Order: sequence, then structure tokens, then C-alpha cells
Amino acid sequence: MTWPEMQPLLVQGTLDTLYMVLWATVVSVLGGLPLGLLLVLTDKGGLLQNTPVNKTVGVVVNIGRSLPFIILLIALIPFTKLVVGTFIGPTAMIVPLAIGAIPFFARLVETAVREVDHGLVEAVQSMGGSIPTIVRKVLLPQALPSLVSAVTTTVIVLIGYSAMAGAVGGEGLGSKAITYGYQRFDTTFMLVTVAILIVVVSAVQLIGDGAVRLLARRGRTAS
Repeated sequence: MTWPEMQPLLVQGTLDTLYMVLWATVVSVLGGLPLGLLLVLTDKGGLLQNTPVNKTVGVVVNIGRSLPFIILLIALIPFTKLVVGTFIGPTAMIVPLAIGAIPFFARLVETAVREVDHGLVEAVQSMGGSIPTIVRKVLLPQALPSLVSAVTTTVIVLIGYSAMAGAVGGEGLGSKAITYGYQRFDTTFMLVTVAILIVVVSAVQLIGDGAVRLLARRGRTAS
């Protein structure tokens, strides 16, 4: 396949991948952030200590993280079809991508929030701060650099997931690599697809690392 033939396929595949990853990231953050906070708040010694709730949420998150994505992708076909109306295409793939990433991101949020100095939490508590206030004014701001790093890691994982989604009706670079590279024995197309994925992942990591450093500098300046 010549470059003029490859170009529109690669451009469309890249746009589809970015579309899927962007919206799956948004849903993952909206779903994983409260789950991660709940794991911290309901843990032993937490502000909302509740062992049954903590164990239940922990088990659900662990099950979600332990399932191989390709199996989850196939298992969620009926649910995806119910939500979107189809299980084929980039919009349909957002559903399994998000569901697969939410438990992963939740654990990263839990780790980030646990790193916050408990003395700050106690200080706000002593001034009569409510739990929502502590979460909003202490936990999230103090954990922000780590949370941004967690989002960066999640985006990179989702890029890998989106490539696998190409095997079961998803669009994006993974689908293009399988259809036009692997099935047609076009090594050049495969290599170009891999190169684009490497560039996208590197760009995401670079942006994420830059944001973390900027937030860390601002935090040191403010303190």
C-alpha cells in the first residue's frame, strides 16, 4: 500500500482512537474518582470508617482490575448494545473502555489520596470542617499532582485497550492495523501504525509529566 493510500486510513484511525480514549478517560475519571475516595474514607481510621462498605467496594474494584480486557470487551457486548444501540464502532467502544479503566483509576486515586499528610486533615477537622470540605479543600488539592499522574497513566492504558478493541469491531488504529496490516500482510502499514501509537503515548506522557511538575512547583511556592 502506498503512502497516499495509507494516509486517510491512518488519519481516520488516529482520530477514532483519540475520540474513544478522550471520552473513556472522562467517564473513567468521573467514575473512578469517587470510588477511590470512598475506599480511603471508609477504610479503618478513615473519616467515614465503614468496613463492610470498604470491603465490598474493594472486592468490586479488584474483580474489575483482574479481568483481561479482551474478555471484558466480549462479555460487555450485550450491555454495550443496550446502552449505545450497537457494539460496533468508536462510540460503542467507549462503554467497555470506561468500565475497564474505572477500577484501575480508582486504585490510583486511592494511592494518591493516601499520600496526603493526615495532619492537614486533622487541622481542618479541628476547625470544624465537614467531610465534603476536607475532601474539596485538603484531599483533592494536596493529591492533585499524583491525580494528574494517575490520569496520564490511565490514558496510556486506554490507548492500549483501544488497540485491542479493534479485534472485536472497534475502530481506531488497532482496527486499521488488523484489517490493513495483519490480514493483508502489509508490514509497512503495521510499522507505521505502531509508530503513530508510540508518538501518541509519548506525547501524552510528556504532557502529563509537564503538568505534574508545574503543579508541584506551584504547591511548593504556595507553601
